[in-house]
Amino acid sequence: MLEGAYRGAGSGDVFTATPQPANIGLVKREEERMAQIEQLTVDRFRQDRDSDVRLGQERAAREALRGQVAKLERELSGLVAHTFPHISPLDEDGEILSGPRLLSLGELERVRDRLALRLGEVQGQVRERAELERRSRDLLRRMKLEPGRYKFVRLPVADLGDGHCGVWEVRPRLGLIGMLAGWWQVKLSSGCP
Repeated sequence: MLEGAYRGAGSGDVFTATPQPANIGLVKREEERMAQIEQLTVDRFRQDRDSDVRLGQERAAREALRGQVAKLERELSGLVAHTFPHISPLDEDGEILSGPRLLSLGELERVRDRLALRLGEVQGQVRERAELERRSRDLLRRMKLEPGRYKFVRLPVADLGDGHCGVWEVRPRLGLIGMLAGWWQVKLSSGCP
């Protein structure tokens, strides 16, 4: 409370208030408390600004990783679709993530790295498959030119990349008589069993 002195001096009454020592302590505590609140506000502002910067950096990192994952998935799916059914789209060694959720940066990096490895494996399989088809076409061409050199050779149509069913085979024309006479021909089987 403020205590005051009343002085009556003629026409003007004056009341002067002087703070008591107990009240001075209360005012100082209020000022200190205000200073602490202001300090906490400043600290909180710095923390918020630092966390905003970290969140912005994390968001940028997530966007970059998601872009890389999307690019790898497009390339991988394009290769698998182009060579289907000869190359399996499944990743047998892949990590299985349970349910929909937001992946952490570490998990996104693992997904990206696994996709990059899988893409490398599939590219190797595509090269091997292309080489097999090239060799098979070359063999078929030679079989048609000189069937007598490739007696009873069978070449699956699937190795040529033309389909799933059928087999090119060098057979004797007219059965046993053709075999004894050296009459050989290249025939395509009628299709799937």
